[in-house]
Parts: sequence; C-alpha cells; structure tokens
Amino acid sequence: MNFSSSPAKGWCVQVAVATPQHAGLQGLLDYRHPTALQPGSLVRVPLGRREVLGVVWGAAEAGEADEAAVELREVIALLPLPALDPAWRRLVAFAADYYQRNLGEFALQALPIGLQAVDAGQLERRMRKAKPRLRSGAEAITPSAPELNAAQRAAVAALVEQLDRDAAPEPLLLWGVTGSGKTEVYLHAAAEALARGRQVLVLVPEINLTPQLEARFAARFGAERTVTLHSGLTPARRLANWLAAHRGEAELVLGTRLAALASLPRLGLVVVDEEHDASFKAQDGARHSARDLAVVRAAQARVPVLLGSATPSLESWHNALQGRYRRIDLPERIGAAPMPRLRLMEGEGLNAALLAAIEERRQRGEQSLVLLNRRGYAPVLQCGACAWKSGCPHCTAWRVFHKGERLLRCHHCGFAEPVPRRCPDCGNADISPLGRGTERLAEQLLEALPAARVLRLDADTTKAVGSLEAQLAQVHAGEVDVIVGTQMIAKGHDFRRVSLVLALNPDSQLYSSDFRAPERLFALLLQVAGRAGRAGGGGEVWIQTGQPKHPLYQALLRQDYAGFAAQQLDERQAAGLPPFTHLALLRADSREEAQGSEFLAACAAAGRQLDDAGLSWYPPVPHPIAKVANQWRWQMLVESPQRARLQRVLKVWLPEVLQLARQHRGVLRWAIDVDPAGI
Repeated sequence: MNFSSSPAKGWCVQVAVATPQHAGLQGLLDYRHPTALQPGSLVRVPLGRREVLGVVWGAAEAGEADEAAVELREVIALLPLPALDPAWRRLVAFAADYYQRNLGEFALQALPIGLQAVDAGQLERRMRKAKPRLRSGAEAITPSAPELNAAQRAAVAALVEQLDRDAAPEPLLLWGVTGSGKTEVYLHAAAEALARGRQVLVLVPEINLTPQLEARFAARFGAERTVTLHSGLTPARRLANWLAAHRGEAELVLGTRLAALASLPRLGLVVVDEEHDASFKAQDGARHSARDLAVVRAAQARVPVLLGSATPSLESWHNALQGRYRRIDLPERIGAAPMPRLRLMEGEGLNAALLAAIEERRQRGEQSLVLLNRRGYAPVLQCGACAWKSGCPHCTAWRVFHKGERLLRCHHCGFAEPVPRRCPDCGNADISPLGRGTERLAEQLLEALPAARVLRLDADTTKAVGSLEAQLAQVHAGEVDVIVGTQMIAKGHDFRRVSLVLALNPDSQLYSSDFRAPERLFALLLQVAGRAGRAGGGGEVWIQTGQPKHPLYQALLRQDYAGFAAQQLDERQAAGLPPFTHLALLRADSREEAQGSEFLAACAAAGRQLDDAGLSWYPPVPHPIAKVANQWRWQMLVESPQRARLQRVLKVWLPEVLQLARQHRGVLRWAIDVDPAGI
C-alpha cells in the first residue's frame, strides 16, 4: 500500500469499519490524522454519508503528497479509551480469516452497540460517573466454599498445573455427569486464576443461564468483581460492563457467545459451560463458533481453557480421543447421590399414569418438570370444514396460536394477526387448535390437577426484564409444583426440589434431515434428565416415545454417553461427515424463488473450475423453511476432507462469488457459513 498524505505532514491511518460481506467493501480503509494513532485505538470516521466507529489497525508516516492522498478523509475523533491490545486484534484477525469475513465486520461485531452510538465527550462523562471497582485479585477462595471430592480435586489440580506451566496449555474437556459439581470446579479454577492477578472469562450458551451463574460467582468472589455480557442487557449496561472488562476492572466476565470476543487485557482462564450447545454457533452476522474461538483464544494467549459438559459435542469428544484435548472425568454426583432412573413409555400427551406421578410428587412437597420443546398454545389452527390452516402469508411456515394474546404469530418473521372468528376461506366457525405447545400443556395440567401450582417457563413468559429471575426464584423457594417449559429449562439449572422429569413426544428429531439431530436430541434428554434428584434420592425420568427400541433411547436408558458417541462417530466416519470432513455452506436470499438457486448454481460452477484440491460441490437446495419474510432462502454445500484445503479454496472462490452476486440482481444477500451448525 502506498502510505502518503496531503501536503501537510501527517499520518495515513488504516481503520477497520463494519461492512457486511455481501456489500463487497473488503479490507481496511485509509484515513488521515495529524498524529500517529496507536493500533487498537477506537476512532470515529466518515463512511459515505455516515459517521461510524472504527478500530485503528495500522498507520504510516506521510511521505510526499500525491492525488490519492489528497482525497483521503480525516479521522473525526479519537475515543478516550485504552487501545485494544495486540492479543485481541490477533484473535479478531484469525476469526475474520477463518470464517471468511471482512476484518471490520468481525471487529465491530465484538464491540458493544452502545460504544457505536456515543462520541468522545459522552464516553468521557460516562466513565467519570462509573463507580470504581475494588480490586482484590490476591484474595483466596472464601471459607464458605464446599469441600471438593476426589474427582473434583483432580480436575482443579490439572487446571492449576496448566496455570503455572510455561508451555502452551492443552484444552481440558471436563466430562461430568449431571449434578457432578462442574460449576464448583469452575469456581475453584477461577479462584486460582484470580489469585494470580488474572481475569476469567466464563461462557454459557443462553441468557437464561447467566442469572444463577452470576449469583454463584458473585456470592463467592463479590459482585464488584463480576460483570455479565449478553444481548439481554440494555445498551448502556452492556457498554458499562464491557468498559469494566476492557479497563481490567472487572475480573470475572460471564456471558453468552458475544462475550467470547470481549476485551480482557489480563486474561488468565477461559471456561465454556455446556460446550456442546448449538447456541454457541452464531446463525447470522459473522456466523462464528464462540466455543471454537474460545479454544483458539486460549491457545494464542497461552492460558488454560476448560470445556465442560455432561454430553460433550462429538467434535470435542473426538478431539479428546485423538489426544488433542485432555479429558477429565467427574463420574459421580456430589455426595455419591444416585443418578435418576429412566423409563420409556409409549403413548401421547398427558395420561392417567403421568398425572398420578405428578400428583404424588406434589403431595410429598416435591416438584415435577415437564419438557415440551414447542412454545405457544398450538403450532397451527385448522378449519374442520375445509383445508384451511393458519399459514404465514410471508413464509413457508405455520403461524402459531397464542391463546393468551388471541394471536396467530409466525415465529420466523414475526407477523401476527388476531385469531379469526371464522375460517377465512369458507366462513366455518369451527376453527380448532392442532397439536400442543407449552401454553396448552400448562392449561391442561391446571385443569387435571387444580391444586397444583403450575409455572410455564419459555421465551413467551420471560420477555420482560427481570421476569426470568423472578420465576426462577419462585421455583427455588418451593412456590411451584410443576414447571412446564421448552429446552431453556433443560440444562444448567439446579432445581433442588425436582424429583420427576417428564419429556413429552421428542421423537420428531429422530426424523430430521440434519445429521446432528440425534446428537442434539440425546444431549437434550440426558441434560433434562439431570434436573431430577439433584438433592438426593436419584429421582425419576419418564420419556414418552413411539420408538422405545430405537438405539438412541436404548443408550439413553443406560445413560451411556460414551457408547452413544462411539456409535455416532462410526456412522459419521462411514458417511464422510464432521468431524471427519469439513464443510462450508453458501447461503443466499432472493426476491423470487428461482433467483437464489440460479445464483448458487453459478457459484458452484465457478468453484469447480478453480478447485485444485478435490472438493465436493453439491447442487443448491432450498432451506427447510424455504421462504421467510417474503425472501426465498437457498443453500449450497462445499465439502473437503481437509480443513486447510477448504480454507485455501474458499479464499480464491469468494471474490468470484462477489462478482456473480453483482450480476444476479435478484439476490438480496449472501453469506458463507464455515463449519455450519445445521444443514
């Protein structure tokens, strides 16, 4: 690059700004500034007619003037913050390169949205108002910490050995049965890192897991040392928490996948709880895996990373089998409590046996948990006289009936309308719900067991700020007899009074076209089973299925994750699927149905022409939900036996894709998804 400036001496500054991949504006942009700016500095710069946030990536002293330099635009302002350190920039650069995204898109995605909306003066005022945090990194663990068992002590000892090692640590896979005390291992590991004056990053897959984890960390180490980062925070709170981490004031950062790229200048330990969870893979934007970036970040920073799960992802399990990860086992529950007893039962819906089991627990002062992974009252309304069903006019999907709101709502595009009094097609008044969601299930339980206190926990009942925390407090206080919910109640929660878990009709995942569906179903059911009997007594788990002889359910009965994983890995290897092969998915959205398909077919043809690595190029296929918000969705798979080959070909192919997108005007957007979570 030719670094030159205007006739007045100054500096040419390279700045990363957010531009989406399909926009075609790649790489760093050049701006002028009268003084040298430190790489990692945050600046505000002009971009078209807008003023945007940018990250300085490099600068060079001006030489003699030329025409190009005269046209460079000036940096508008330098934000009064410490520069993002080289370790953070190295991680972002790796991620952008691996996931085939613009550097600026990745860098700005990692910063809080509140930072992009403030100027230098506003930011300075906010920092002056912020309460100072007390630093106490050398404090030992509090006396209230419970004593560890032998397996937990071995896990902490392995972590301590890595904290004090000069060589690069190996990733640790903590495989512990549900209720085995993985969180206590995290707490002790964090105490060791804090005692060495380091910061700790703890990632969880979903927002609903952060309140109780934050409470445990705050109770152990003090609320002033802990912050959370997730999308449920207000922009102002998320900015304040990010600033506390960036300035090194917050020593414990807990968050969802967006926290994986938080600025932590003294990082000493990374923990990924429920590392198997698909929520760690972003489904929009830069489409990165927070778990995988956590492993990369720890390796680059030469700090330990601890991946915890009762049902590790098959990729992580395979890495442990191959010696790339070190596996540490917690094979027993705390206090040698028995594991829950599993039972398979045929049939559908609430029957007399299920209701009697729930009532028996209620009379004993115990709680029951009922899992139905479908929210709303019913997935569809139908007319009894004609073929009408509550389809979405903007999507190839049904609108879900929400009885409490008297609405039909599409869970894909958000379109909602009041429930019609009569069939829109034939005028028949007999419109009835088809199927069951959590809202209907909770209503049926109240009708069948009027003395029971039923609480529904799903995305619809936890929208309001603080509602999730309030409802979980009810559960923990024993003010609830029956908890009804979706998968958000299945993992991570420590419900001490739950002695019975019911999983209703999970069979649909057995027939999914996604090769990862069996893995996810097994993990979901084993995780929800782990909510039973955590206070002792083991508890019981009833799984309602029409396929009791299926190998997945038989492995579940034995609670044999290792056997299930071995069988799944054998099938994946025979079929040439991850982790034995490596995938990228090119996605495209178009105005008309055929336009996306034609674009992807042209992209596949271009890829085959330049491919010198023997990749497999599959024809385009529609997304399982083919149309969302009046846009048709298509996808095309690229497969390679080696990761390096795939990366090399993608780098030369994507510029061709960009050119083809400009020729196919009907394509609204396109994106590459490396290591897709679902196909």
